[in-house]
Amino acid sequence: MEQLIIILAVVVVVVGGGGTTLLVRTRRRVPRAPHRTEVQGGTTAAPGATGTAAPDLAKGRSAPPDLTATPAAPPAPAVEKPPPSAGRLVRLRGRLARSQSALGGVLLGLLSRDRLDEETWDEIEETLITADMGVTPARQLVEELRTDVKVAGTRDAEEVSSLLRAQLLAQVGVDLDRSLHTERRGDRPAVVLVVGVNGTGKTSVCGKLARALIGDGHSVLLGAADTFRAAAADQLQTWGERVGAEVVRSDRDGADPASVAFDAVNQGIERGVDVVIVDTAGRLHTKAGLMDELGKIKRVISRHATVDEVLLVLDATTGQNGLRQARVFAEVVDVTGIVLTKLDGTAKGGIVVAVQRELGVPVKLVGLGEGLDDLAPFEPEAFVDAIVGG
Repeated sequence: MEQLIIILAVVVVVVGGGGTTLLVRTRRRVPRAPHRTEVQGGTTAAPGATGTAAPDLAKGRSAPPDLTATPAAPPAPAVEKPPPSAGRLVRLRGRLARSQSALGGVLLGLLSRDRLDEETWDEIEETLITADMGVTPARQLVEELRTDVKVAGTRDAEEVSSLLRAQLLAQVGVDLDRSLHTERRGDRPAVVLVVGVNGTGKTSVCGKLARALIGDGHSVLLGAADTFRAAAADQLQTWGERVGAEVVRSDRDGADPASVAFDAVNQGIERGVDVVIVDTAGRLHTKAGLMDELGKIKRVISRHATVDEVLLVLDATTGQNGLRQARVFAEVVDVTGIVLTKLDGTAKGGIVVAVQRELGVPVKLVGLGEGLDDLAPFEPEAFVDAIVGG
């Protein structure tokens, strides 16, 4: 059956210090489906009445309009309610295992040899280093593992796997606080600042995080403060339309990012949303310029609200280059959590350990694909089980 999609864009103009900022509300009418809820402006509403009749497409022409009828109010958008984020990494473990099980297989094969000599332990250490774990944590894990294997005195595959799992969990860190601080502060929304180099999937993370939060029952507003990259605001607006979140953006390229962020937070306060997610530019031409820009954004937001999270987005496939990027951003802004994207591809699981060691902050989210629900809270146990096949 042919489908009819009607798009209505409602634009509210806000004049700020950096020029004109637009609050864009895009509504879409799509055919109703069972077990769906309607979302308007990022909040869930009960399903309403059905819309107007579809055109007479079977005859190749539209039905004549009823000029006497009173125009109906635009229908609320029908956006599929996202699943909750809890346990998502377990559900996506198969994707993670495809890229990480090879590492576990090599390690278990080496540990199960009849004779564990110095050459074998060197191979184990080299395997961990080439998995982007880093030299220091790899050596530490090997030393601890050597002691455990010697004490246990076993080559049994199940026992060796258990010993390896325990050491990997110790390196990944099961006791780190990986919770996202997205609860309102009185009459103020929580503010999440998303930073990172362009090309790491930063804007997509903003959209997917918004969808995950909506699935957990939060209302979300997106701020398009990446005003220097061509079409960045358009990309974020497209995400807003897909997930049911409003977007605050400037009407021109090159506008002051801090002004857009400020207006986004103000709109979040006025509209009573739970979370404001601010996308930022990822230029690394000069550290000083990046520092000035991000510092200004955070200062301006702080006039009306608290920045609760600063999430650094890293491409997990870039290895040591990603760590260098992480160092720069850590010097510029107080990062509270890491988002590792593309962890389902050619990425090597050791990067989780390396980046946490480098920055002293936890990995909070991981990207495991291109789908809407492929951003998952990081769970150490599920991650390690994907490596060792537990």
